Amino acid sequence: MHEMTKGSNVGLAALSDDTGSVIVSLSWSSAAGAGDADVSVLLLGGNGKVRSDADFFFYNNPASPDGSVQLLGKTPTGSGSEDRISLDLTAMPPEVDRAVLAASQYGDARFGELDDLRLTLADRAGEALLGYTIAGATTESAFLFGELYRRGEEWKFRAIGQGYETGLAGLATDFGIDVDEGSEESGESDGLPAEGAVVEEVSAGKVLRAPAAAPGVTLPAQAARATAPDGVAAARARRPRTAKKKVTLPKAEKKSLAENDSWQAARLFPAGSLKSDREREGRATSVLLSVMAEVPEFGRRLTAAFGAPAGRMQTFTEVALPHGDSPKRPDGVIRVERAGKLWTALVETKTNGNPLRSEQVQNYLDIAARRGYEAVITLSNDVALEGRPLVQVKTDGRRKHKVALWHLSWAEVTYQAQTLIRHEGVGNAAHAWLLQELLHYLQHENSGCHGFQNMGPAWVPVRNGIDTETLCRGDARAVEVVESWERLIRQVCLRLGGELGQKALPVQRGRRGTDPQDRRAVLADRLCDEGRLSAELRVDGAPGVLALTADLRTGKLRTSIDVRAPEGGYPLTSAKRLIRLLAKAPADLHVETLVEGDNGPRGTLERLRPEPADMLPKGGDPITGFRLSLFKGMGATRGSAASGFIRSVDEAVDQFYASVVAQLPPPERRAARASDRVG
Repeated sequence: MHEMTKGSNVGLAALSDDTGSVIVSLSWSSAAGAGDADVSVLLLGGNGKVRSDADFFFYNNPASPDGSVQLLGKTPTGSGSEDRISLDLTAMPPEVDRAVLAASQYGDARFGELDDLRLTLADRAGEALLGYTIAGATTESAFLFGELYRRGEEWKFRAIGQGYETGLAGLATDFGIDVDEGSEESGESDGLPAEGAVVEEVSAGKVLRAPAAAPGVTLPAQAARATAPDGVAAARARRPRTAKKKVTLPKAEKKSLAENDSWQAARLFPAGSLKSDREREGRATSVLLSVMAEVPEFGRRLTAAFGAPAGRMQTFTEVALPHGDSPKRPDGVIRVERAGKLWTALVETKTNGNPLRSEQVQNYLDIAARRGYEAVITLSNDVALEGRPLVQVKTDGRRKHKVALWHLSWAEVTYQAQTLIRHEGVGNAAHAWLLQELLHYLQHENSGCHGFQNMGPAWVPVRNGIDTETLCRGDARAVEVVESWERLIRQVCLRLGGELGQKALPVQRGRRGTDPQDRRAVLADRLCDEGRLSAELRVDGAPGVLALTADLRTGKLRTSIDVRAPEGGYPLTSAKRLIRLLAKAPADLHVETLVEGDNGPRGTLERLRPEPADMLPKGGDPITGFRLSLFKGMGATRGSAASGFIRSVDEAVDQFYASVVAQLPPPERRAARASDRVG
């Protein structure tokens, strides 16, 4: 991989023959597990300015209609996260000279709080071509990592590393987006502005405004998020919107005309008659691939992460391809045509708990290499882990043509469909209906597409070993359980993020640069010593990190969140305000007052409601915050269906978020003055 230095540039053609489409990754880490940033892309014309606000891409405007830019979202890494961007350079409009790659922090957060700021660029097959590390970040709240620019017919990359203490506003102003004063009285009537109007946040102060060639866009995640009164709806209400109206699912289903509950509505993709795994795999593959081809937004969202170009997509099933004495039949084939060129991927599907087989995947890789195909995509209920391939395959280094192996979980398919139809919207009502039918199929009990559902063969022996205190450090079965726990937490994040319409990521604490397998070995030893599995989830819009602990000795699940006490407020006022906010929370919610260097008072919400003063430390020590916790019994069963343990984890997270977290206001730094947000 070619390492860049600040100010250096390199032609992409000198690094690879396959750079028509590239994946750019911006990454960072935090030893504390806190801190995050949002990526953005600006397309610039020959004058160094955006042509219109349509050239500004962020998490709420994640893709261009022509497919030249698509934000692929975050994935957890080591002790941080990686935000990926797909850029189809062959689809880039000819009047665009540069694509600027940037990231910005929230409110008063600064990049000096993050470590390992790095950009990597990979070709269509996923092979890393270049890397650029930014060192010495301090008080900057926005950074230009680099840019892709044209030189004749060639695309080149330049490492920039320029920081802005003035945040997103300073960065945006440089590229032709104006910062205007807003009115504090401005609000929304039906959630959609008039055609051509610029969307302003409810709290307004300063907003970003671009040239009037297209409807305006709001600030990305740095913008204010108004506090709404009721649960998940409040979290959704805080998301900024673009002015473009899209079709989403109605909030409530229409009243059924059936005489009784035994009448089943006709479904486009019926699942009730499926009886064998072969039937499930064939039906699931055909259903998914057909919707991908008919709903371009959905198909592009799934394939862009695999290096596919934006173009006309066709999908096929049960295609016979020659291989030795007998032909092989992959479950599906995806083909995308762009400018007369074809991108092809073979698809191998598994449902229920059926594992992928190395020999089968190896055959498809060999076939793809011989036929000049670009990728093999495996699709199953399993969740891929960093540094832990699901199948072991060999790559023939003598072959010039490279074939990329990618994995997609059914949970991720469901997440992408939910995000589109329930939160971001699609282009027309027919596409919305197709996605709704797909979601119904994936969530049907007979589809076999329910995601990670089995803690594996090591689960019961490890639980028994902890119960009898016979599980020793270095036991390989403990590592297997830690891997299953990590898969479960990643799936919980996908499911929660899809329901809320917010980014949800697991927080992985550890020393930077630690090998993932070494990190899991340390966690396995801790499991042997303490008998507990722990995880942390960071949900966009939540006032803190959600902590989840499964105590295998007591059979209890604990979900908790630490909430900071307001600065400069009276302790009793803070305690009373918290009690008011938790008016709808369960009575058995545990509340612990956090003080420096000591344990503070604690009690259930039922006991503290009539006497908030009981939350105050007896010695008058300053309060740093409050820890809110719910305890729930932990399921014990396992099997091919949803296990009692996995179900109990899902239910614990859902109950805690809906009844506790959703009642709390967003973080203070996101509710700061608008002038702070943009500067």
